[in-house]
Amino acid sequence: MLIIQTARKLFYITLGSLLYAISINYFLIPTRLGEGGVTGLTTIAFYTLQIPTYLTNLVLNGILLLIGLKYLKRKTILLSLWAIIWLSIFLRLPIIYTYHTQQTIIPTIAGGVLTGISMGLILNAEGSIAGSTILGKICNQYLGIPIGSATLFFDLAVAIPSVFIIGFENTLLTVIELYISAKITNLALERFGSKKVIQIISSHSNNIAQAISDSLGQGVTLLQATGFYSKSTKPIIYFICSSKNLARIIPIIAVTDPAALIITENVRSVRATDIYRLL
Repeated sequence: MLIIQTARKLFYITLGSLLYAISINYFLIPTRLGEGGVTGLTTIAFYTLQIPTYLTNLVLNGILLLIGLKYLKRKTILLSLWAIIWLSIFLRLPIIYTYHTQQTIIPTIAGGVLTGISMGLILNAEGSIAGSTILGKICNQYLGIPIGSATLFFDLAVAIPSVFIIGFENTLLTVIELYISAKITNLALERFGSKKVIQIISSHSNNIAQAISDSLGQGVTLLQATGFYSKSTKPIIYFICSSKNLARIIPIIAVTDPAALIITENVRSVRATDIYRLL
């Protein structure tokens, strides 16, 4: 089971690295847009000195990983190293098609969406592409700031001064791209860990609880509650499940007690052993 989980994480990190490289090589650089963090420095080095992006990415991110050793788990560092290696490989691949358009907002949006999705995949697999994400994970772990928001702050610290290299208009587009990326990253991280809290009030609570437990193969909790108006005491069924499982149990509840009161709430993340991923 551990091998399968590790293989899945490595796959998501590799896929995220590929999407990130596509964003840089096919949308940002052809439009001469900047980026934040180390990636922003790689684009500036490419625009000014023609230094290959993969080389700058490998060297600078390697240095930041050494810094991260002091603050982050070794597992995160190793997965981040995996991401950096694959990102450098994908950046090194020949560009098949160069995308050009006069509507510069199109590559701006496309680059932001791709970058955000890639960061969501990599961060959800407990990795990072180093750079500002390493600093973002440190701020998240010690200050509770959402990773996407913390990363955006450090990205802007690099992107805004690049106005002297890429010009004012492209700097504004870069800020828009970074904002989109941060929003998509936060949204992706929330969706990956999101669950639903279900509360059921019924006169047939025991039967419903047994049916749900048998159907989902998980435990449910019964909370004793007293109605102030009726003065009657009934157990409330309380449990957590995914949206997919919620669709499975609604018919079960309807058959057992069509008059049952069902309360659902969205929760951003549910963790047990890995509590730091709640942040």
